[in-house]
Amino acid sequence: MNTHIIGYHTTRFGELWEKSLFDLVEESIIGVLKDAKCDIKEIDAIFFGNMLGGVLENNLHAGAKIADIFGLTIPIFRTEAACASGGIALHLAHEYIKNQPGKTVLVVGAEKMTDVQPEIITQGLMSAASGEEQESGLTFPGLYALMARVYMKQFRYERKHLATVAVKNHAHGILNPTAHFRRAITIEQALKSSIVADPLGLLDCSPVSDGAAALIITSDDARSKKSKSISILSSQTATDSISLLQRKSLIELKATQIAAKKAYIEAQITPDRINIAEVHDCFTIAELFAMEDLGFWKKGEAGKRASQFETLLENKGPLIVNTSGGLKASGHPVGATGIKQVGELYLQLTGQADKRQISNARYGLAHNVGGSGGTAVVTIVGV
Repeated sequence: MNTHIIGYHTTRFGELWEKSLFDLVEESIIGVLKDAKCDIKEIDAIFFGNMLGGVLENNLHAGAKIADIFGLTIPIFRTEAACASGGIALHLAHEYIKNQPGKTVLVVGAEKMTDVQPEIITQGLMSAASGEEQESGLTFPGLYALMARVYMKQFRYERKHLATVAVKNHAHGILNPTAHFRRAITIEQALKSSIVADPLGLLDCSPVSDGAAALIITSDDARSKKSKSISILSSQTATDSISLLQRKSLIELKATQIAAKKAYIEAQITPDRINIAEVHDCFTIAELFAMEDLGFWKKGEAGKRASQFETLLENKGPLIVNTSGGLKASGHPVGATGIKQVGELYLQLTGQADKRQISNARYGLAHNVGGSGGTAVVTIVGV
């Protein structure tokens, strides 16, 4: 049975101090219902991706709050998988309806992160790391910096190879009206940005953002034919050790490799047929890992190929990556990210991406990661 995406809406991502978490949730749900020409009464269930509500909002009963807003009694499920909370919400929604004819569900991801002091948000995010890593004072920039140093040493890369990822994704973010950052940067600016955790500078890191994104998916073929729609060909997830200390390799994310392999097999597609991808560039090194772990490039090639801007929209290559601006420029409200990634594919494959539209795209891939690679979700869509 086919599962179709029939609507998408995202709020702006950024420092949205005038809006609460549930203001953003409500805005995205109202927007996606309008986009899909659907009434809330036609929704059979809601899946809500959110990481930090319990830490920052002192609220873990989010489903009941959403029910209050819309006067609902349908099942509402909250999912948490660190920065992959949105991707897991979509994965579970897909599993929920793919064997249930005629079901339609709403998937929403949201996060409110900018209203607290930086040390509080850092501590909250680090709840997705191992206890030993937390106790040693590591942060996620520090964890990814450790991996970056090993990768750069083994393949003889420099900081400029990382910087090209940020430059490319900012170039795409300019074209996205809902992006957190809509300005170009240069390699020189990236290299001169203050060091956060060597070798990662400020412009190697995604920002702390507020925002929400929502999708409507259905197994009702008749409903999908009435809307602009794409099919979910596969959504797969895998997990790995939460601790870097327990991993055999620091130059790859095993969870990504496993989820991708399963997704390609189920979708009956190979990496070379993917036209557009949204990958998890929480840090510039993470995009290099993703390009190799997803099978787009061979191990050790990513630094070189990224520096040639092969996946830049302007260069019109066979694979374009992070047209939304990625996490780096579009922003990273962690619960919303996995939904936004798939939403960007929906816009591209239905010809609604405006100034960042790519030509003749048939297949897209979204890659959402939790923590330093403890969870990965890979979703493949097509028209």
